[in-house]
Amino acid sequence: MTASEVDKAGTIQRARGLRRSDIALVGIYEISKLLSVPARLESSLAGVLQLLASFLDMRHGLIALLDERGAPEVVVGTGWSDATARRYFDRLPERAIGRIVVTKMPLVIEHMRKDPLFEKWDFSAWDPTEGDFSFIGVPIKDRGNVIGTVTIDREHGDMAYISFDEDVRFLTMIANLLGQTVRLQRLIARDREWLLQEQRRLEKTIAQTAPAPKRSAAQPDGIIGTTSTIQSVLEKVHRVARTHSTVLLRGESGTGKELFARALHESSPRHKGPFVAVNCAALAESVLESELFGHEKGAFTGAISQRKGRFELANQGTLFLDEIGEISPSFQAKLLRVLQLGEFERVGGTATVKVDVRLVAATNRNLEELVAKGDFRSDLYYRVSVVPIYLPPLRERKGDIPLLAHEFLNRFNAEHEASLALTDSAMEVLNSCYFPGNIRELENCVRRTATLASGIRIVAEDFACRHDECLSAVLWKTSADALTAHPSLPLGQPGNFRKSVMPPVVCAPPSHGNANSPDDTGAPSLTSPPDSCTSGAGLAPAVDMPEVDPLEGQPETDRARLVEAMETAGWVQAKAARILGLTARQIGYALRKHAISVKKF
Repeated sequence: MTASEVDKAGTIQRARGLRRSDIALVGIYEISKLLSVPARLESSLAGVLQLLASFLDMRHGLIALLDERGAPEVVVGTGWSDATARRYFDRLPERAIGRIVVTKMPLVIEHMRKDPLFEKWDFSAWDPTEGDFSFIGVPIKDRGNVIGTVTIDREHGDMAYISFDEDVRFLTMIANLLGQTVRLQRLIARDREWLLQEQRRLEKTIAQTAPAPKRSAAQPDGIIGTTSTIQSVLEKVHRVARTHSTVLLRGESGTGKELFARALHESSPRHKGPFVAVNCAALAESVLESELFGHEKGAFTGAISQRKGRFELANQGTLFLDEIGEISPSFQAKLLRVLQLGEFERVGGTATVKVDVRLVAATNRNLEELVAKGDFRSDLYYRVSVVPIYLPPLRERKGDIPLLAHEFLNRFNAEHEASLALTDSAMEVLNSCYFPGNIRELENCVRRTATLASGIRIVAEDFACRHDECLSAVLWKTSADALTAHPSLPLGQPGNFRKSVMPPVVCAPPSHGNANSPDDTGAPSLTSPPDSCTSGAGLAPAVDMPEVDPLEGQPETDRARLVEAMETAGWVQAKAARILGLTARQIGYALRKHAISVKKF
């Protein structure tokens, strides 16, 4: 090479070097702008690599952030997915990355194929050509500690103007910017996590120390319903709760009598006192006396110490006696004295104990009929039935079925960490059912269906009644079959079998009237949407109307007697005819005359 050619090459090299310095300055400026914008750390690192590819001659670039043990925590590559970039980083010689981390200094390898650090590296899997490559790696530091690396590789060239020193300085400045950015983001993440923990701690503290929110008197906890029927009951409960009068809750089994008793207590001036509940039907007379009045030590075998009864425990509060119609006549006299005088003696004792208790009783039996038969004392009846409150069955508040069904399903989901939901077809099935077991049966139905549901959305086909497996239908069919053994049992008599069995599960033809309200006889609605539970009971064929009304001239209301006979017989006309002593032809005529829709099971 001549002297003029050498001078020319040096001039070109100096010119190119000047341009690279300018490019590096522009690169630092652009990367600093990128890192100053709030974004996910991975997105910021990927943007930095894209800018580096614009300012440096490189094939691949990697930015790896390491955790406290030195393992890769975040790996970002040029044009690669996170998984591909991590695989590429894992294939790099551990000795090469380890030297950068341990020495905290940049690493430059001009010929990767000739360097001992890469002597066992599979270049064919990395690049199928036989060319040589250069490698540059610089540490990312945070206050002197290495928290990651920036590595690039390029095809090796012997052009004189390429200066590794300039590239190392440029990458080191970029790494310093990255170290500051990572440190700032990690500080923000730690502060955010601390704030979230502090917020949870304060919320927990406030929840534990703050007074319980006052419940609406019109809608106590546990009682769900928006229909006018249930709202009128709640309004009456609220009015009665302000007094100390004895209350008798009446209604069918499963209507939630204990919930209403507790609502009475919570809304009363005694709400700070205890609420004590006793199921009279679950205890024998001797046990019930000890349970209510308590006993003295040695009063009977096993009485090893004095024990307070429920009346004493409920002092200054409310005592709820469920199923009061089941107590024996002998015990009724003992209970009457407590209600009249507010005093009693413990079993085996002589000292008189005085208490101030508000009594709330409940029953699903006809107390008036029991009084007439002599099974319930009339004086006790007048003591417990000061303010009677009738709790409507579910069939008289069908508008509340969707609310109740969703509430029961939410409880099931919470208990089993599920996410089941009721579809419109499922709600149609629930709205069409009669539910003789009332709210308790509805909850049973929802839980059973949710347990056996095939998907997360409960549909009509998931219900047992769609497969002839409805428990209510089975219970009613059993009771109706037992009725055939007593075909001549008169209606309205004390021994009427109808009063001891469940009402039928209604699955009637399409409605022609208001399905949510009873008819003028007080009997349940005789109309209901189609597609409901079936019991398999058949119906007598339609017959021509006779010329005279077979029920005319009876002292009882004709229509009421006919409806009661049909319900007793499970709406089987032949059985109803035997109960009333009529023929199937006469029953068919009477049904048509009184416009009674026959329920289908």
